[in-house]
Parts: sequence; structure tokens; C-alpha cells
Amino acid sequence: MAGTENTNKEQWERETLRDLVLSSLREQKKARNWGIFFRLLTFSYLFTLLFWGLGWLDTETTGGFGKHAARVDLRGEITSDGLNSAENINTGLRKAFEDKNTAGVILRINSPGGSPVQAGVINDEIHRLRTQYPDIPLYAVVEDICASGGYYVAVAADKIFVDKASIMGSIGVLMDGFGFTGTLEKLGIERRLLTAGENKGFLDPFSPSDPGQREHAKKMLAEIHQQFIQVVRDGRGDRLQDSPEIFSGMVWTGAKSVELGLADALGSADYVAREIIQAERIVDFTVQEGITERFAKRFGRVATDLLTDTRLAWIIR
Repeated sequence: MAGTENTNKEQWERETLRDLVLSSLREQKKARNWGIFFRLLTFSYLFTLLFWGLGWLDTETTGGFGKHAARVDLRGEITSDGLNSAENINTGLRKAFEDKNTAGVILRINSPGGSPVQAGVINDEIHRLRTQYPDIPLYAVVEDICASGGYYVAVAADKIFVDKASIMGSIGVLMDGFGFTGTLEKLGIERRLLTAGENKGFLDPFSPSDPGQREHAKKMLAEIHQQFIQVVRDGRGDRLQDSPEIFSGMVWTGAKSVELGLADALGSADYVAREIIQAERIVDFTVQEGITERFAKRFGRVATDLLTDTRLAWIIR
């Protein structure tokens, strides 16, 4: 009898010990799971802050439901290898028009101009898209400046809206450079230019100016200028005032540009979306920089600020 009691006691002790061990393991597992959860939560929070600080989280996102105004930004010089290349701007415009919820497109411009070729390619693509999607209007909205190549792009829009203080126009073409022949002579430097073809060294800055080459350059500029004028006339039509001054390369304020027919009315992107397109929501279809490029630029800017602050602190001390 005593042996049975001892056996039962040993069994009870083993079961109790096992239950304690299992309970301890379960508690450890729960604690580990909660630890992993909170670590992931912390990392997510930190990465969100990082992305927000670097500007990788946009306040306006593409997609979604409901009617919206689609926006594409053209900001800065129009070049073939930057964000404002025809390839990037046209990609954004195509996506904007292709979205089934787009009620109207806003091309927001803040550009002093740039490549006439790139501006022409954008202008052509706008005309193509407006023909392909006749029920979707496109409005150009000017911020600070819309000059030269920027205006070349804007005239393809259905209407152009400006701020009263915007800078508009500069319908002209230029080719600039420097001549260093006098400097070379003073320094005793001889320019040795060898060419096959009498005009291969066209407008070489280290050679004396050639009257024939200068005349040829002026003819090219005049030809491109006439192309620009024709694009403006085709885009603005009867809205444009008959004044030769408009094509002289002069610039005007936004308010004056409305009087001259270079623009249609005053208004911001929000105004056009709300009152003209009648869509409260604006969705950004602008092609953005890649993560690597953004990080490099922002890191460089932060590093510059830090170095500047360090130099100022050293000077103050």
C-alpha cells in the first residue's frame, strides 16, 4: 500500500514538474512573440519616419477610387536627361489620361524653358493625347514662370491659367557663348585647331569670329524662332492679340499675359481642379526620381547643411 502511495506521489510530482516546465515554455514563447512584434512595430515606425523625412512618402498618391483631377508637374529646365525630359513628362501624361477615373489633367508648369526639341516632343504628345481622349481636357497651370520652352509646352493645352505675378512669354531663341581670342593673345597661347571641312570648327570660342558662320547661326535661330511662333499661333488661335511685340522674346506678368491672349485666366491648380474640372481630389502622376537618386540628393543636401553649420559654429567660437 505504501509502495502504491509512493508511486502515485512520484507520478504527481512528475506531472506537476512537466506542467510547470510546459507553462514556463509557453510563457517564454509568448514573451518572445510579443518581443518580436514590438521590435517589428518599432522598426516599421522608424522606417516610416525615415521615408517621410526623405520625402519618399507622398501626400498625394496615384490610384484609388472616384473621379479626380490628374496632375503632372514640369518644374525646372527642360532637358533630355533630367526629370523634365520629354520621356518623363510624356510618361506621366499618358498615365494620367489612361486612368479611368481622370476627369481632367493639370500640367503644372514652373519652368524657364530649355531644349526646344524636348519641348516640341512634349507639345506633340499633348496634341496626340487630346485627340485620343477627346472627353478629357488638359489645362496648363503656371506658377512662378513659364517662359520659352515652358511656354512652347503650355500652348498645347486647352487653356492656360496663371497667377497675376507669374512671368510669361520669352517667345524667342538664343545661342550664347564666349570668345577667348584676346585672352589667349595676352597669355601668349596659340590656338591650334585642325579640321577637315572649313566649317567643322563652327563658332569655336578660341578662334576669331567668322562672319559667314555667324550669319549661318542667325539663320538657324530665325528658322527655329518661326517654328516657335507657328506653334504658339496654332495653340492660341484667335485668343492671341495681333502684336509683333509678343514674339520679340519679351516677358510679361501673368495679368498682362491674359490681356495679350498668352493665357486665358487667373487660377491655381486647386482652383482649376475644383472649379473647372469639378473634382476635389488631385492625384499626382508626375514621374518621380528613383530612391537612389533621391537619397543621394537629400544626403548631399543634409551633409552640406551640417558642414555649413559646423563652419558657422567654428567661426562664431
